[in-house]
Amino acid sequence: MVHNFFAGPAILPQKVLKGASDAIHSFADMGLSLLEISHRSDQFVAVMDKAEALTRELTGAGDDYAVLFLTGGASSQFYFTAMNLLGSDETACYVDTGTWSTKAIKEAKQFGNIHVAASSEDKGFSYLPKTFDIPSEAKYLHITSNNTIYGTQYQNMPDLDIPFVCDMSSDLFSKPIDINKYDVIYAGAQKNLGPAGVTLVIIKKEILGKVNRQIPTMLDYRTHINKGSMFNTPPAFPIYVSMLTMEWIKDLGGLEAMQKRNEEKANIIYGEIDRNPCFVGKAASEDRSRMNVTFLPTKEEYVAPFLAMCAENNCVGIKGHRSVGGFRASTYNAMEASSVQVLADTMKAFAQKHA
Repeated sequence: MVHNFFAGPAILPQKVLKGASDAIHSFADMGLSLLEISHRSDQFVAVMDKAEALTRELTGAGDDYAVLFLTGGASSQFYFTAMNLLGSDETACYVDTGTWSTKAIKEAKQFGNIHVAASSEDKGFSYLPKTFDIPSEAKYLHITSNNTIYGTQYQNMPDLDIPFVCDMSSDLFSKPIDINKYDVIYAGAQKNLGPAGVTLVIIKKEILGKVNRQIPTMLDYRTHINKGSMFNTPPAFPIYVSMLTMEWIKDLGGLEAMQKRNEEKANIIYGEIDRNPCFVGKAASEDRSRMNVTFLPTKEEYVAPFLAMCAENNCVGIKGHRSVGGFRASTYNAMEASSVQVLADTMKAFAQKHA
């Protein structure tokens, strides 16, 4: 068995992979593949309706929110959100906690004034700011909830008096959320939801239509709301796989069960990091991610032999991001605790040999 710790595209449940494979060969008793049917067919419209209904059920999003399945990845939402929410003479606030929020800031600057309300760059993005400098005129605050590269995650989100935009690409559906805190949530599917190719957006409808600019048709959220995410041909297969994943989450007990599952895995791996003389955690302990566990060797010469031992034990995707170094183990929803235990045992065996 291969234990897949890659940061993404990420591991999917075996049940979901089986359902997706079946649909490729023959979908909904049509004698056709899901990949070759019309997105206007009753069969696929039913998929879209169910995917939306499951999203609402799992997150608690009511009718005041729109649920969209878009293309372009979460990176496209860096400019989508600013273009739709921020006037050219207005100010938005961003919290800079690493690569993805830094890129979001860069894109947003094309559409208005950007104020960095807090940053953890001073310590290499190894922690998360908890207080924010928010000017009274700010239109919204943008936060990245989980940082895949640096291994940090907000376990609690602030209560705000201004609209709240959150990039949840790498931890949406990993734990319960209070939907009423958020005005926009966006997430690329390829972490906890499905394959790359679709981006989920949950957006409060009342915040739209307030900027004084012409927005290209395809980049206007209202276009996709009015057409039920079918203004153009949607990414049918990733949406279907995402629907299957949400069914799997629901069947296991919903987001509360996912949180318990992810806490169990985090306790296994962080427990080993903290007791092992060959490794040290990268992120501040209070901000450790349950999705992306980052850790460093206590000696640089440990890197190559540890990666070799991981390969021997079928633990793949352990090498840290090139901008950080060290190691990273991504433990998304579909990762089983037994696989995390294999990695922890490998770390223990490494210490017995090298420490």
